[in-house]
Amino acid sequence: MSDEIGERLVQVLKAPEESEGQESFARAMELTKAYASSGSATHFSAVARLFYDLFEMFETGKDPRQK
Repeated sequence: MSDEIGERLVQVLKAPEESEGQESFARAMELTKAYASSGSATHFSAVARLFYDLFEMFETGKDPRQK
């Protein structure tokens, strides 16, 4: 499943107008930006991981922490 989510993310980045995941990308980006600007992030990798997990959640409808 992780490879599939990664492929969806790459597809959104390569062709945002043609991708079905555009809304998931936008929602994940908005929440990630809010988290990063809040000062709660202690390391840059936490921001990247949060974005990936949010994108996965919006794409699949499942909680990525339940792996």
